[in-house]
This record gives sequence, C-alpha cells and structure tokens, in this order.
Amino acid sequence: MLSIGKILVFFGAFMILCGLFFMLAGKIPFLGKLPGDIEVHKKGLDIYFPLATSLIISLLLTIIINIFFRHK
Repeated sequence: MLSIGKILVFFGAFMILCGLFFMLAGKIPFLGKLPGDIEVHKKGLDIYFPLATSLIISLLLTIIINIFFRHK
C-alpha cells in the first residue's frame, strides 16, 4: 500500500506542475515561435509542429530529472 501512496503523490505533483506550466506557457515570449518550429498554412489546412520547442523542453526536463533523481 505504501508504493501506491507514493505513486499517487508523484502523480498529483506531476499534474500540479503540468497545470502551472500550461498557465504560464503563454507568458513566455519565445515559446512556440523558435526557429525550427514548423508551420504550414494552406487553403483549409493549418499544421503546426513545434519541433525546436519540443527539443528545448525535453532537454530542460531531462536535466531537471537527472538533478533530482541522481544516484550516488
């Protein structure tokens, strides 16, 4: 039962962080407008793929997770 409690606490903290990120993401001026983000606008079709933004976020999350969960 203890492991289920830890999983629920981790999931709850993760959901709070995701919520804060989505609340604050619009206030970061360069987020989603980096060189490398792909936008295609054609008649009746708009495609947006934030490739560079996804890579930057992935890199930052990897560094943060490695700092917190580093094993000695």
